Amino acid sequence: MKAIRLDKPHSFSRVDIAEPQAPGPGQALVRVHRVAICGSDIGGYLGKMPFFIYPRIPGHELGVEVVATGPGVTHIAAGDRCAVEPYINCGTCYACRRGFTNCCESNQTLGVMCDGGMTERMLLPARKLHRSSSLTFDQLALVETLGIGCHAINRGAPQPGNVVLVVGAGPIGLSVMEFARLSGARTVAMDMNEQRLAFVRERMHIPDTILVTGDGSELTRLGELTGGQLADVVVDATGSNLSMARSITYCAFKGRLVYVGITQSDIIMPHAPALHRRELDILASRNALPGDFTRIIALIESGQIDTRPWITHSARFADVIGLFDGWTKPQTGVIKAIVTID
Repeated sequence: MKAIRLDKPHSFSRVDIAEPQAPGPGQALVRVHRVAICGSDIGGYLGKMPFFIYPRIPGHELGVEVVATGPGVTHIAAGDRCAVEPYINCGTCYACRRGFTNCCESNQTLGVMCDGGMTERMLLPARKLHRSSSLTFDQLALVETLGIGCHAINRGAPQPGNVVLVVGAGPIGLSVMEFARLSGARTVAMDMNEQRLAFVRERMHIPDTILVTGDGSELTRLGELTGGQLADVVVDATGSNLSMARSITYCAFKGRLVYVGITQSDIIMPHAPALHRRELDILASRNALPGDFTRIIALIESGQIDTRPWITHSARFADVIGLFDGWTKPQTGVIKAIVTID
């Protein structure tokens, strides 16, 4: 069975791996139809993803078809189309026992800590499959990306009429914007790339955008947009420690700062003037919860979220290795690349 493996940063190989066994109790055998390329895949390729372990078969944003189910599986059946919740949690640690399966103490995310879906078929815990009767495989592959944004906004808990500033207009930032909009908050997008901000304005219909130019003018612009109040909730989706440090200055008094991007570097920020005086809450956001997947599938099915504008690039499995490096470069305009497994 064919697969693509990331052996080390900047080095993919096409390999043959063993066929998966028949599903056991609580398991499902699935055929992978689509793999969406995630920031974690890009980070693993560039050597910048702190949780990535090499060599690794990447891919955790998946649209799959159930081939067979093992004993005890009743919520899905052969032929069902599903999104995959790729966070393989233990179910027994303190976090899992309290329902926080997204931050299981021994979490294994597909395609990052254990092999993922850049292959033809795989065995999965059936509880990690979320069925839809109407979504396409392309749409199902984008559910996990949206889950990251959904969970980040849940952490920030904006209220209708609040201002939510999303720093970073890549795929994760875009997913955050979707749920900021659904919360009834006013959304402002900030990025260093005008092409991405144009996408936000034209395709996501978010008019308030701020271009970061390196001269500090973005804070002035945010003040102009908010009457000097700044943002009730700031979500930093950049993965840049410098941006994550600056983001504290965008928060209103009694505001909340949510870090959804990941960095391997230290974040150095002012304490008394920015954090303590404003009594800010700083929150981390990791992965998503099962209920997020259920909600997102229903939102796409009902037309409240349209994933079609997100898919800017596509490829066949055989062409991935040659195209992947280009997907890492901002000038290629990639929002989301989708791989079809032949």
